[in-house]
Amino acid sequence: MAAAAVRHLRSTGALAAAAPPAAGTPAAGARPSLRAVRDGERAPLDPAEFRAVLGHFASGVTIITAPGGPAGPAGFACQSFASLSLDPPLVVFMAGRTSATWPRIARAGVFCVNVLGAGQAALCRAFAVSGADKFAGVRHTPAPVTGSPRLADVPAWIDCAVHAVHTGGDHHIVVGRVEALGTDPAAAAQGPLLFHRGAFGRFEG
Repeated sequence: MAAAAVRHLRSTGALAAAAPPAAGTPAAGARPSLRAVRDGERAPLDPAEFRAVLGHFASGVTIITAPGGPAGPAGFACQSFASLSLDPPLVVFMAGRTSATWPRIARAGVFCVNVLGAGQAALCRAFAVSGADKFAGVRHTPAPVTGSPRLADVPAWIDCAVHAVHTGGDHHIVVGRVEALGTDPAAAAQGPLLFHRGAFGRFEG
């Protein structure tokens, strides 16, 4: 499904692809190309240790949503989100290449980043489940430019169009061009939802 999404984005011009160097011309500062670990090979790092160490980096939590087409809206919980550029205004999130939701977002070509507040851990868990009706009982309105679901009572939202998609190992690196954004001061006053070492928490100032 991820491959189909990439093909779709490439056909619409949204997928950024670097032109290969001319034959016989080494790229500047060329390095050995990265590749996935093959069957029977040992990974260079223990995946459990990798997760445990990187888990010490606390992050915010978001829900990425998209209109989704006839099948209804699409969405998934995502902690790998960050601002990327001010001029032009760009943000970035990572989607697993095996994700069943990402191809639906890719086909839509747009998405909304819903930044979660301290009291929304249950909402995050609901959107982290695969195959469920994630929007059941969840209040939302269309984001002003793309129509992607803007979830109720989130501290902040960012309405985006897919700008580029890059491959990063077992994930896609999705760059979004910001079309509109806003905050809910009442929701923001509760503080952000944080994720650290496998558990949710909140910021104490």
